[in-house]
Formats: sequence, structure tokens, C-alpha cells
Amino acid sequence: MKPPALDLSIESGAWPDEDVVRGWFEDAVGAVASAVPHTLASGEISVVLTDDAAMRSLNRNHRGQDKSTNVLSFPALTPKSLEELDGKRPFLLGDLVFAFETVEQEAAAGQISLHHHMSHLIVHGFLHLLGYDHEQESQADVMESIETSILTGLGIADPYRV
Repeated sequence: MKPPALDLSIESGAWPDEDVVRGWFEDAVGAVASAVPHTLASGEISVVLTDDAAMRSLNRNHRGQDKSTNVLSFPALTPKSLEELDGKRPFLLGDLVFAFETVEQEAAAGQISLHHHMSHLIVHGFLHLLGYDHEQESQADVMESIETSILTGLGIADPYRV
């Protein structure tokens, strides 16, 4: 299936060249779009690449957690609304925000490339925009299974079997 459009903005942080990062997003988002039962070609995802300071502020203001995190997802639609739209008209899926320093540190700690770690986080964040969650163990099992399958298709090792 055709993936949604990407509105990508690098605000701060030592991110790689925009063309490189856009390629990561196109691959990961395309893989998710092919794996889920929704028509997403009319959708759009807003992506902001930033640093830990900006992410800490967002996380504090929106989640009440005064610390940075790797990715925040802000869905624009409920799963029911997404199902009802089913590609019938243009729509915003939501916003994804990534913090460079946290992502880089996690990749280094896990001894994986920034590309592979970001691919996992892109898939993870995009699934949140589609209504998937991991608050309960049963939800986490479903979401992790989908993530693992998508990442395997991208040639990336299962991040949950470290």
C-alpha cells in the first residue's frame, strides 16, 4: 500500500543529512503502511527532529514527565476515525517528535546503528499514531509482534530479543 506523506523538519540536534533521514522514514513508514489494514495514502505525518532540551519540555508539558525521551507520538485521529476515513479524503495522522541525544545514546548503549535504532523508533511511533499501544501486556505483545515483523522485513534485528 502507498504510505502517507511526510512533513519532515529538523529543528535541532546533530541529525544526519535530511536526505538520509528522509530515506529512513520513507522505508520504515512504507513498511508499516504495507503491514496494517488501513488505507493511508491520503494521510500525512508531521515529523520533528529535535534535541533533548526541546523534548524534555514537550514531555513535561504533555505527559507530566520532566525528562527527555526518544520519541513522542501525538495521534490526530482515534482508531475508529481512521477506520471510517479509510483513505476517502486527505487527513493528518499526527505528529512524531524525536530527540537526537537520547536516540544516539540508546543506539550506542545497544551497540546498534543510529539508522537501525531510528527505524525501530519510527515504526514504534507510527504504530502509536495508528492506535496501537503497550500499556497492558496483551497490547504490548501485539504491538511488539507487529514491530518485529516489520523490522525483520527491513533487515533489522528484533529489538526485543537483545
